[in-house]
Amino acid sequence: MSSAQIEESLLASLSPLARLALSYAPQRTRQQTLALFALDARLANLLRHSSEPMLAQLRLSWWRETLGQDASAWPQGEPLLAAFRSWTGGHHGAVALVDGWEALTAPAPLTHGALQSMADGRARAFGAFAQEVGCAAAAGQAEAIGRAWALTDLAVRLSKEEERAAVERLLANNGATTRGRVPRALRPLKVLEVLSARRHAKGSEEAARSPGALMRAIGVGLLGR
Repeated sequence: MSSAQIEESLLASLSPLARLALSYAPQRTRQQTLALFALDARLANLLRHSSEPMLAQLRLSWWRETLGQDASAWPQGEPLLAAFRSWTGGHHGAVALVDGWEALTAPAPLTHGALQSMADGRARAFGAFAQEVGCAAAAGQAEAIGRAWALTDLAVRLSKEEERAAVERLLANNGATTRGRVPRALRPLKVLEVLSARRHAKGSEEAARSPGALMRAIGVGLLGR
């Protein structure tokens, strides 16, 4: 499979918000960014289409074990793993994303701890991405962005009232700030976070695609704040 075919396959799996955020990735880090976003989408889809939590956990364990290995041990033919070959050894950090999604396989209603674990998993994966693309000094900022994105995303996607209320409490207690200018390689992460925050604040999917939201995305994507 060619690089173009791999990218086309993975792009199709992304949400409109993730595709928009990816468009601001510098060419040198586009493949790493695509791999991160596509893994999150793959894991979300895995949970969505697993009839039982145990089945989801088995599938998640495959991703955990595979990403924990050296890339030379990976099977051929999987587009997402092919994209992760662009991570020069830092792909082990993406295991945190698997751990985060596994927290959502806990019995319903999801507890405060399970929801926090999901947010922490996305945060750590964003921090690992920052390390991977040469932005180690901004790893803490990337983690804050990942945690904020996780919580606002969960707040609009969870169907149970008690779970949404628990996420709102986590948001209220989330002291980490995502303010400040972000390095260019991390701007796709910030775009994703600000659009998700707008969707959460307005309570609709359309709010993240409004002219105002797109102008906000352009500002973050071009200026980093």
